[in-house]
Amino acid sequence: MDFIDLKSQYKKIEEDINVRIKKVLDHGQYIMGPEIRELEERLADYVGVKHCVGVSSGTDALLVAMMALGIKAGDEVITTPFTFIATGEMITLLGAIPVFVDIDSRTYNIDSKLIESAITDKTKAIMPVSLYGQCADFDEINAIAQRYNIPVIEDGAQSFGATYKGRKSCGLSTIGCTSFFPSKPLGAYGDGGACFTDDDELAKLMKQIRIHGQDRRYHHPVVGLNGRLDTLQAAVLLAKIEIFPTEVALRDKAALHYSNALGDDFIVPYIKSEYTSVYAQYSILVNNRDTLQEKLRDSGVPTAVHYPVPLNKQPVFMSESLSFPVAEDVASKVMSLPMHPYITIEDQNLVVSSLLQTVG
Repeated sequence: MDFIDLKSQYKKIEEDINVRIKKVLDHGQYIMGPEIRELEERLADYVGVKHCVGVSSGTDALLVAMMALGIKAGDEVITTPFTFIATGEMITLLGAIPVFVDIDSRTYNIDSKLIESAITDKTKAIMPVSLYGQCADFDEINAIAQRYNIPVIEDGAQSFGATYKGRKSCGLSTIGCTSFFPSKPLGAYGDGGACFTDDDELAKLMKQIRIHGQDRRYHHPVVGLNGRLDTLQAAVLLAKIEIFPTEVALRDKAALHYSNALGDDFIVPYIKSEYTSVYAQYSILVNNRDTLQEKLRDSGVPTAVHYPVPLNKQPVFMSESLSFPVAEDVASKVMSLPMHPYITIEDQNLVVSSLLQTVG
């Protein structure tokens, strides 16, 4: 059983993938080729915003967004400790300071009720993470940000395709960022990412930043980086976006099957009313995780942990004074099950039966 099955997806779109890749090979514009613009237009339309800026990875998307907003050394960015390292890493790379806020015990996203108390005169952005495929509470977060005139960056690396009160992830804040890492709900065949915004000036600036701060050839009004999305990856994503809505629905169907079968014995994902998730991970809470993972492995069921160590406990960020009890508790219990659009009922039933045997 595959934890994530990319081979079945490729078989469904093999012809389209090959045609699009050959087109790139024929025209030879491997950097900033016409597929980049085509993809940006498709993605902006999908999200419902004016601008999409393709970049080299989801990590670089966060960096480009913060650079465009002028985040600099000594500034503070409020975020969650329960996320992949990239969220805090990019803040620190700019010399800014990640200010962690504990998470909601049901959604595992940043607890919006705790954000305002973390704001200081050094706070220059709020960066919620839409974890596991479900958006954070953006109405409340945006309302707080508006009171203090602070921009909001959505780290939507796991939530592209999710909805929040009828609106798409990455179109909910000042700038939305996502990742096209191969295992993401919309994944390329290598690294890739994008930034989304309705702000014309921010879009212009992000386009400059991704290409060494250049607004025209050999003219660099701002400091940038080599953050371009590869044309071949754009071609792959153009093929995948065609089947993406169907895959989102298949993920939802698989998640519902898991939840119906496991909900009486395990803490399964809680999806808030008026939200949808794309289930980048299907994660449950368990006790004795290491023992349980070993038993499942013996049954042929792969699992993963996203994420076992909250950022405040990572050596690079560790401080004796930092404690986030909810994030630390969830990190000690969370376990992700096989999840992808093409998982079979038979495989899911094996996962379910193997899990239920451990509590029987």
